[in-house]
Amino acid sequence: MISRSLLSLALLLPLAASPQLAAAQVPLATPAPADTTHKYQNSGGVSSPVKKSFFKSKGFRASIIPAVLIGYGVSTINDHGFYSSYDAKNDIRHVFGNYRNHIDDYLQWAPYLEIPVVLLAGVESHNDRLNLGLVIVKSELIMLSSVYVVKTLTGIERPDGSNNLSFPSGHTAQAFLAASIVHTEFRDKSQWYGIGAYTLATSVAAFRMINNKHWESDVVAGAGFGILSAHVAYLTHRNRWGHKPTGRGVGDTSFMPMWTPAGGPGLCLTWRPR
Repeated sequence: MISRSLLSLALLLPLAASPQLAAAQVPLATPAPADTTHKYQNSGGVSSPVKKSFFKSKGFRASIIPAVLIGYGVSTINDHGFYSSYDAKNDIRHVFGNYRNHIDDYLQWAPYLEIPVVLLAGVESHNDRLNLGLVIVKSELIMLSSVYVVKTLTGIERPDGSNNLSFPSGHTAQAFLAASIVHTEFRDKSQWYGIGAYTLATSVAAFRMINNKHWESDVVAGAGFGILSAHVAYLTHRNRWGHKPTGRGVGDTSFMPMWTPAGGPGLCLTWRPR
């Protein structure tokens, strides 16, 4: 019995003298598996941005109306469509005969005249004057280049036979471009500014057909090109030169009745630029 205890003690002494050897005899614990189930969990509680669908994007909303107008115009070229350009011309000539005028040459710029008048009246625009000017220049360049290219490529003869640059109508595109800018700049103040501008633009389209300079297809598509050019200019405008839209008008305007011994009663206009 004693000899057996001594033998056990002899076997344990080397293990006690060498802790590393004793530890080596203990089996290592199995490492915990990596946590991959919560790898992309939002621990901060901040909701991820929801991506808008294509039909709710700014690009779609800006292009849907111009696309409908241009598409309808294309569908009524010559004798095509439910109510073709030939049908429209026959009806117009039946009502107006050989009546002609040149008012459309000047009326195409009329929507732009609303801008300085409304600004001088103290109504605030969406953009400051510099950014508004940049948008106008950009939209004009887009409209002029696109209309010229399409006119050259299509080569459709005018109703009066003067040339082959009928489609689309440049006068109508110009008028609706200006009307679209007026509507965008002042729609937050009143929708009537845009309604007035679009009424003038529609008059230009009507006179272009009455004057036998354009077909129905030309003026409808021209309206689409004008609106689309303005929308593209606004969508691509990033407020360069360090200016941002401030909703700032041109200044404060006030009216005050006055009376002078020499001139009698009158009205004093005071304008303080910002």
